Amino acid sequence: MRSLRRHRVVVPVLLCVLAVLGARPMAGDEEAADPAAGPDTHSGGGATGLSAEVMRLYEEAAVATQVYETGREEAEEQRAKARRAEELLGIQRRHIAALREDLGRIARAQYRTSGGLPVAAQMILAGSPDGLMRGHHAFAQADLAVNNAISKNRRAEARLAEDEAKAAAEWHALEKRNTQLAALKADIEQKLESARSQLQGQADAAVAAGACRGAVRLDQPETAFTSAWVAPVETYTLSSSYGSGGARWANRHTGQDFAVPIGTPVRAVGAGRVVRVSCGGPFGIEIVLRHAGGYYTQYAHLASVAVDQGEHVEPGQWIGQSGTTGNSTGPHLHFETRVTPESGSAVNPVSWLAARGVSL
Repeated sequence: MRSLRRHRVVVPVLLCVLAVLGARPMAGDEEAADPAAGPDTHSGGGATGLSAEVMRLYEEAAVATQVYETGREEAEEQRAKARRAEELLGIQRRHIAALREDLGRIARAQYRTSGGLPVAAQMILAGSPDGLMRGHHAFAQADLAVNNAISKNRRAEARLAEDEAKAAAEWHALEKRNTQLAALKADIEQKLESARSQLQGQADAAVAAGACRGAVRLDQPETAFTSAWVAPVETYTLSSSYGSGGARWANRHTGQDFAVPIGTPVRAVGAGRVVRVSCGGPFGIEIVLRHAGGYYTQYAHLASVAVDQGEHVEPGQWIGQSGTTGNSTGPHLHFETRVTPESGSAVNPVSWLAARGVSL
């Protein structure tokens, strides 16, 4: 998406931006708030304002998704840290328990060896004072070592407990933030869906009237394509392919369909000139471009167009927005490559693009 190239800021800043974006009203809401406003409240009229609104929300939804996914990954990492700290803490506690057991075992062994007598009695009954002193010295050394180890492990346990508490607190904070992000993301997507529906309604009305509204100029993305050819949409799922059959077509399918939501930016696959913009018939709103070498590309079932007939376009330039006008069963872009501007001269668009370095 365009936003993935243009929004390279840190998550905290994006959170502030998203909070502002989520509070902004839709184009329709702004018009409703001012009943006295005329049809040119938005630059270029209501149609332009709605297309621009869809594009704005389209990008905001992309940013919201990016921020939400980043936050979700951070929360997963923090949760993993909390689990590791918990596991280490358990190991440390088991180590302390084992040391205590060792100390108890030493004490019991010493008691059995000395018969539980006081030190004075042991000295009287001992066969050798040196032997008695050596025994007590060994016991004292073992006792000191175990106590030192227990103290050291208790300090380590305290540090681990702090780490565990800190990791758990950070994880819960991230989870809370992600819940807020999810709500904001859902709100933007709901506004986008509403705007898409309105855009499609305007497109259907234009097709029914058989008259295009004219080019709706869009804020073009900052692109840096290194090749002369690109795919007609940036993010997509391939659906009906060239040459496939079915009840929807009188003959075989003449293009490649790209399943995309209404309002998705449609790009010129290469440099060319607009030779047709029409708004009726089975293709609904369509654009046909002529490219070098005598080839043509068609973009059909659109919701809006952003170019006029006779205009020159560059590779990757937004020429319209996808929709579901004409003979369409759902939102998608119907893309054709032809040897003439007319139907019936189509060639396989997938292999045509592949020959130009574009792999779908």
